[in-house]
Amino acid sequence: MKKLLSFLKYTLLLGVSAFLMWYALKELDFEKLWAELQNADYGWVALSLVMGVVAYLSRAYRWQMQIKPTGYQPSLHNTYNAMMVGYIANLVLPRMGEVVRCSMLRRSDGLPVNKGFGTVIAERFVDMLMLLIALSLTLLIEFRQIKDFFWELLSSKYSNLEQTVNQLYWLAVIMLGLSIVLFVVAYRYLNKLRENVYFQKGEQFMRGMLQGVLSITKLDNQAAFWGHTVFVWLMYYGSSLVVFYALPGTSHLSYGAALSVLVVGSLGMAAPVQGGVGVYHLLVQATLLLYGVPKEAGMAYALLAHTSQTLLVVIMGVLSFIAGMLRKPSAEAVLPETKAMANHEFNR
Repeated sequence: MKKLLSFLKYTLLLGVSAFLMWYALKELDFEKLWAELQNADYGWVALSLVMGVVAYLSRAYRWQMQIKPTGYQPSLHNTYNAMMVGYIANLVLPRMGEVVRCSMLRRSDGLPVNKGFGTVIAERFVDMLMLLIALSLTLLIEFRQIKDFFWELLSSKYSNLEQTVNQLYWLAVIMLGLSIVLFVVAYRYLNKLRENVYFQKGEQFMRGMLQGVLSITKLDNQAAFWGHTVFVWLMYYGSSLVVFYALPGTSHLSYGAALSVLVVGSLGMAAPVQGGVGVYHLLVQATLLLYGVPKEAGMAYALLAHTSQTLLVVIMGVLSFIAGMLRKPSAEAVLPETKAMANHEFNR
């Protein structure tokens, strides 16, 4: 049953991506689109890929810094391999990569999945913070360019805005009431719950995950961590910018336009579909329309930027998977429960 549900979920998401790509392409002049791609300077695309590689290496080092406070010290090689395998897993099924990369480090270095997953949650929180900063900068720098778009969007939705707000208000009240009831029940029966084996395992798992989340507050070098964070996002920005110069239809765009594309593209990649396919292309094309870029040129940019980076992830992810599978688990990778069983047998 679980396999069937997973298959249906995968098929549904794949169908959504295919529909969005069809919708984005259906009204385009393919001769103009092909002309844009033929006249592209792929040297700029290659430069964007170099920036992508550097960003991935920096992210791997940053993740390694997060893991160390949990009591485990995986090598940069293992951390990088696990991260890239996780990225390629996300291309198959969204959000599966977070579990896959933690499982990879469990195999290579014995890092418990719950602690690893906690560090990934903290990483996502930091990325969300950086995205909010980038969004704020975009609104400040490109306000004149994008204000009409948001005004039109809000105007078209204004008739339903009051009703939506009321629905959200009552939903919030219901959720708050349920939360209070659950909290009171849990507090009253907490001691009995702690006697339950499954509750104990769940509590232990959550404690380990919380340790991973809070690892960001116990870093040896906070300056290096945040320095790598800013550097990674500068590389993302640079990758968005240099692809502009690869196409005749986008080569005139400003640095601010690249910031807009970075923010919108990041939102598209965060969509719960495989690799952001379709969503990324639609959002980026719509954003470039605000800057006077024809649909065909905007789609050519989206195809170049997205396809090149996706191929990079696939190649690097496959190589990392092969390297990870060829590498035998180290002696330190023996799980704590395995050690406990061995000691128990020895004592007997």
